[in-house]
Amino acid sequence: MTTHEIYISRCLEIAKNGLGTTRPNPMVGAVIVYNNTIISEGYTSAYGSNHAEVNAINAVKDKSLLSKSTLYVTLEPCSHYGKTAPCSDLIVKHSIPNVVIGCVDDNPEVAGKGIAKLKASGCNVTVGVLENECKTHHKRFFTFHNKKRPYIILKWAETHDGFIAPIIKDKKKPVWITNTYSRQLVHKWRAEEQAILVGTNTVIEDNPSLTVRDWSGENPIRVVLDKISKLNSDYSIFNEDSKTIRITNKDIDFDKPIATQIATLLHKQSINSIIIEGGAKTLQTFINEELWDEARIFTGTVEFKDGTKAPELKGRLISESRIKNDLLKIYAKD
Repeated sequence: MTTHEIYISRCLEIAKNGLGTTRPNPMVGAVIVYNNTIISEGYTSAYGSNHAEVNAINAVKDKSLLSKSTLYVTLEPCSHYGKTAPCSDLIVKHSIPNVVIGCVDDNPEVAGKGIAKLKASGCNVTVGVLENECKTHHKRFFTFHNKKRPYIILKWAETHDGFIAPIIKDKKKPVWITNTYSRQLVHKWRAEEQAILVGTNTVIEDNPSLTVRDWSGENPIRVVLDKISKLNSDYSIFNEDSKTIRITNKDIDFDKPIATQIATLLHKQSINSIIIEGGAKTLQTFINEELWDEARIFTGTVEFKDGTKAPELKGRLISESRIKNDLLKIYAKD
């Protein structure tokens, strides 16, 4: 790896500390290097607070070193006023002479303007270091701005013989297919994404709360498809643990492809990532409309012999791992 790549790689590592807290802002990482030594690091604080560059600059004790340093950052520094002042202005204020950027921010409010402002001040700007890795890291942010929809993750667990639910259930609660470690991982995922969606039947059959009970983090916004307002307030999904968005036939036309309508609706509510957790019909709807980015599929060792068949999906396998006796495969849409 080149020197620039080493430091951008470090930026990517620390940027992950903001996963689940910066949304809808991107989780950016930044490091400041003086005389071939990292003198400070920073990542994006929770939404509404400091960006990565600000945290990195503030962490430098001797500010005189900034005028002789290089700032590395995963994403182009912002150039507009939002919840905070422009990062590019702060970089110029401290006369940081060199800035190395992983990828350009194509949010129309930035889109090269931050780079232009830095160059106009006399700053030496390098762009495109580990660009693909940085774009992948910022996939939620780029999907939201470029495709005008959330980053969509499909998730389900299926039995060894290919079912996601039995025919008959004795109680209105989930029938577990995976082990406790896999279920804890799912709660971790919930803490990392902004929202989670299920259909009416899943609520009726399982009465899920869709929270992060087995992990530390913020509960996702819960989204439920409820065409004719069939669900009453007694279901756990309507408790006070998190905000719940109910989508009915007053919000979308259920006689038309619904996944696209849902994605558009959620984009308008500034939701930049969502897990589609079930049931089979809801998952298959997103698959059939080719409206997904990632699929995370567990296969347990139990067998139902009969029941609700798991969704059918075609994608590119990007990872395969074992969680005790469970198999986890993660696919990306081709």
